Amino acid sequence: MPEVLLVDDNPTQLRARAAVLREAGFSVRTASTADAAFDLLRDPAFTAGLRVIVTDHVMPGVGGAVFVRELRRASSVPVVVVSGLVEAEEEYAGLEVHFLPKPCLPEDLIHQVRDALQKNARSA
Repeated sequence: MPEVLLVDDNPTQLRARAAVLREAGFSVRTASTADAAFDLLRDPAFTAGLRVIVTDHVMPGVGGAVFVRELRRASSVPVVVVSGLVEAEEEYAGLEVHFLPKPCLPEDLIHQVRDALQKNARSA
């Protein structure tokens, strides 16, 4: 079962997206901040099974773009960014992310995560 890290400061969105991904057959760990996500990412046992990160763009403290830039220094794990700000996609130029505009349907989220997994498998 592919492991997904879901990062979102909105508890309602976090629970809803986690439920959607679990229902689709993914194992999901959640973090409510980028700092909490980095704490999880420091655990080699966790990162060994991690296949995709789904993150919100707008979060307090460290936002999605800064989070992904920091992540890219040490990891090439596929990332799906979810944002209601379509223009935010420009902030991720060169960071190799899948961008999903909000609002999005559950099947759109599942499709993006599966697509990220497939593209990563092909490039490995």
